[in-house]
Amino acid sequence: MEEVDNIIITTLKEIGCNLDEEVTGLQGFSADHVVEACVRCLRLINSEFKSSTHLPEAMSSRYRMCTSLANTIQALGYPGEIGYQTFLYSSIKEWRKLLMFLLEKLPRENAQTSDEPTGTRVMLGRVIAAELSLRLQSPWTPALCKKESTAWSGNSSWLEGTRSVHAYHGMDVQAPTGTADLTVKLPKDLKQYYNRHMPYMSAQLRIRKDVLSSLLEKNANEVAAQQEWEAEWNQLGLSSRLSEEEYRARKKQKLQKKLADQLRTSLQQGRTTASAGLGLGSDLQTILNSFADKGSEYQGTGSRFQHAEKLQFALEDDGPQVEEATEEELQQRREEELTGLQDQLADLTSKLELLDLNMKKYKASMGQMGELQTQGATKNKEEEEAYKVKKKTFDLLPNADENITKLKELIQKSADRLALLSSKWEEIRGPLMNKYRTLKADSENKESESTKLLEEIRFMRERMKELADETRLKDDLYKQLVAEYERMAKDVSRTSYTRRIMEIVANIQRQKEDIGKVLQDMRMVQKEINSLTGRLERVFTVTDEQVYKGARKDEARRAAYKLLANIRDGCELVVEAIKDTGQIKREQRDLEEQIDTENGKKVKANLDRISADFDEMKKENSQLIAKLKSRSQ
Repeated sequence: MEEVDNIIITTLKEIGCNLDEEVTGLQGFSADHVVEACVRCLRLINSEFKSSTHLPEAMSSRYRMCTSLANTIQALGYPGEIGYQTFLYSSIKEWRKLLMFLLEKLPRENAQTSDEPTGTRVMLGRVIAAELSLRLQSPWTPALCKKESTAWSGNSSWLEGTRSVHAYHGMDVQAPTGTADLTVKLPKDLKQYYNRHMPYMSAQLRIRKDVLSSLLEKNANEVAAQQEWEAEWNQLGLSSRLSEEEYRARKKQKLQKKLADQLRTSLQQGRTTASAGLGLGSDLQTILNSFADKGSEYQGTGSRFQHAEKLQFALEDDGPQVEEATEEELQQRREEELTGLQDQLADLTSKLELLDLNMKKYKASMGQMGELQTQGATKNKEEEEAYKVKKKTFDLLPNADENITKLKELIQKSADRLALLSSKWEEIRGPLMNKYRTLKADSENKESESTKLLEEIRFMRERMKELADETRLKDDLYKQLVAEYERMAKDVSRTSYTRRIMEIVANIQRQKEDIGKVLQDMRMVQKEINSLTGRLERVFTVTDEQVYKGARKDEARRAAYKLLANIRDGCELVVEAIKDTGQIKREQRDLEEQIDTENGKKVKANLDRISADFDEMKKENSQLIAKLKSRSQ
């Protein structure tokens, strides 16, 4: 793995990671190094990714930062499991796998050119440029939210970033309306006012700092009004089955009526103060008259209550004063009028439903009558044709023999004429058929040739597509190889890379040879085991047959046969024990390898670090709680 670690460290130094010269492998990496390497790789992969390259001091901030990095890397398609523990408490194996994944995801176009200089000065410049770019793209933070703020000295002092801070104050500004729709022509006077006399928005305000806040306020009001209108139209306007203009007119009429009711109430209250010389009644009456004039085009005949109310106000204005109706009487009148209107509405609704039903019946009967009329017209036409034929037949009946003779002569002439025409048609049809067969044969030959040409063209196009794809792949491979070549450090000679590659190949070949020898030994041992097992089975079988032949007659051979069976069972038990022993040894080796793997993960050390970080987080939480309590007091 030393070669892999050297490649990873060289690549990380090229992209700007600050690694010491003493670090020669991932054994010298810490959590800070891994986080910095991951952040710089993610910046090159995604230009919109913004994050610090150093771990914060607070443990809660560390967990949040590492969790965010883990989610970002997981979104790139990282195959293994990853979380905050991968950066803080993971093993070198996991770090190597993570860094190799990120280095493979790096874009090739970000590689260095062959003539680009390398060195400590260039690396320092890149680090400074990257840090400045990050600071310029980071959002502005108020000075009160910073841990340290810089104070400016001079004639006046202020905190950093608070010099241009002022209160948010929005005022009413005017803007041209109706200019967005080019199909609607504006009046000439209004257009002239917009062009010559209407001041700019920046000139409408006395304080220039309030321009932005005023524009934001105006835009927010217009957006809110538009949203309210859309919500009202979608809920109430569409259900009213009126057009948008009619709904607006109806809404305007309701508002004017509501204002008129309010003004009438104020007028009645103002008449009580007329003796004091305030004169409010006449002014309110004027306003009511103006509302009546404006809303006359939207008003209908009105209800009985409205006519009675108008008559009451007319009598109050023209004649002597009459006794005013009480609120209970007005409410009773309204209820009576509402009941009468509801009865009229129910009556009209029932009549409308009856008319709709009659209309549907009339339409159905009209359709049936139309079909009957069409059938009658067809039948009349057929009967007229039959009548004409019968009429001609009846006309010929008085001179039947003479007419039959004439009809036979006509039939004979028609037959002779058909024979003549058929002979002429045969004379014309023969050359035409020969020509048709010749042209058809030529067409079939040309069609087969064109089919062959189309097949060749289709094959050539497919071949061209394959060649184009192959060329594109080779171009991409060429660009990738060129980019990798340009990325490689030029101060290292080719012989060192060649020597390193040859050493790696030799190690792999030696490992393959060792593995082959082990496999061969295992095969030989397995063959020997199989041979001995077969020999043992054959020996037992032959011995069993020989002893069993004489066991029927001789008691000693019968006892020998029993001993042989016991020996066979014992040998089988020994063989099974040997197999179980081998299986246990293999399981023991696997468990030892798992123990070595777990020891390599440094679980105990990670647990100690997690416990220490948890204690530190507890201290931070207690400090924050104490600060909150002191501020609340």
